[in-house]
Amino acid sequence: MAAMTATGRPLLNRRLAEFGTTVFAEMSALAVATGAINLGQGFPDTDGPEEVREAAVRALRDGRGNQYPPGPGVPELRAAVAEHQRRFHGLSYDPDTEVLVTAGATEAIAAALLALVEPGDEVIALEPYYDSYAACVAMAGGTRVPVTLRPDHGGDRPAYRLDLDELRDAVTPRTRLLLLNTPHNPTGTVLTRAELTAVAELAVERDLLVVTDEVYEHLVYEGEHLPIASLPGMRERTVTISSAGKTFSFTGWKVGWVTAVPELVTAVRSAKQYLTYVSAGPFQYAVAEALALPDAYYRGLREDLRAKRDLLVAGLAATGLTVHRPAGTYFVTTDIRPLGESDGMAFCRSLPERCGVVAVPNVVFYDRAAEGAHFVRFAFCKREAVLEEAVRRLEEGLRGGAV
Repeated sequence: MAAMTATGRPLLNRRLAEFGTTVFAEMSALAVATGAINLGQGFPDTDGPEEVREAAVRALRDGRGNQYPPGPGVPELRAAVAEHQRRFHGLSYDPDTEVLVTAGATEAIAAALLALVEPGDEVIALEPYYDSYAACVAMAGGTRVPVTLRPDHGGDRPAYRLDLDELRDAVTPRTRLLLLNTPHNPTGTVLTRAELTAVAELAVERDLLVVTDEVYEHLVYEGEHLPIASLPGMRERTVTISSAGKTFSFTGWKVGWVTAVPELVTAVRSAKQYLTYVSAGPFQYAVAEALALPDAYYRGLREDLRAKRDLLVAGLAATGLTVHRPAGTYFVTTDIRPLGESDGMAFCRSLPERCGVVAVPNVVFYDRAAEGAHFVRFAFCKREAVLEEAVRRLEEGLRGGAV
């Protein structure tokens, strides 16, 4: 029941009334309470490179970033982000006017939507979507319009497919912005060059802004990651967002960034400065060094996670679940209907007792609940031994009928 004032007026404003405690908090608390293996929330169970951690310690000891850093971010990190975009994607950005450091990608998304969306504007997002997207659109006063990704049951592509006709039909005169996420959480799909080209052509044709969440840009196992900002007509209308957490396994540092043309960066900074203003001072210097790690680091990260993906995919398939193999990210989506179940939320709430494992129900990522009711997401960004034990428990609990 919603909290009320003494006179019966709701305490929480109506824009956020539909949002309660996130499913990640609920499922992580369930993992702690039951001692279950947490394959729900997407955080690694080991730290990233030692040299990056030592860079943060060195910055602390040297007094760099212990006081307020510059509002746009420390110059070293802004330069490193610009170099990263050039090195990996062939994109040229001015570190002084086209890069903004944020408190993780989540703040970047919030600031972008608060800055760019007027009340009543429509924001199209690819459903299922990370739950903060819906809350950020609501805080901006926008209207979210889902375009649903659905499993690809034919052809040779893994995971999910974007219906470009559905996307085009979703655009109306009130549409202001497309909110993209590729590689995509939770489905693990990586939008193809053909798909992104079609999206770009639509954005140019209808004069739409694009905010793109690319935090899993280095976690691609099949296909390629293509920033939509690199396509014709898109640089001047795209806000590209990424962060250090997923790439370097320091999710608690909350260091993210925006790259865009000066006008868009200025707009996003106008909102961001009244959210956190600045954050993570010493960690910014460490992430600057992390972005300069050699290609071997990025290659090793992908190879390690690809092997863990394959381990978990095989184990989940052995339980009888239908598994949609991800092309990117570190999540695997499964369909529970082959087990005779259809309620993903109930399944996930019972899973710790049944199997000693925690997962996340995908239904919380959908506006159209019926589309996602039977899907469940598992994370594979864990140590191999942890994944093997989780698979053993799932096979015993689900195939053995333990309750």
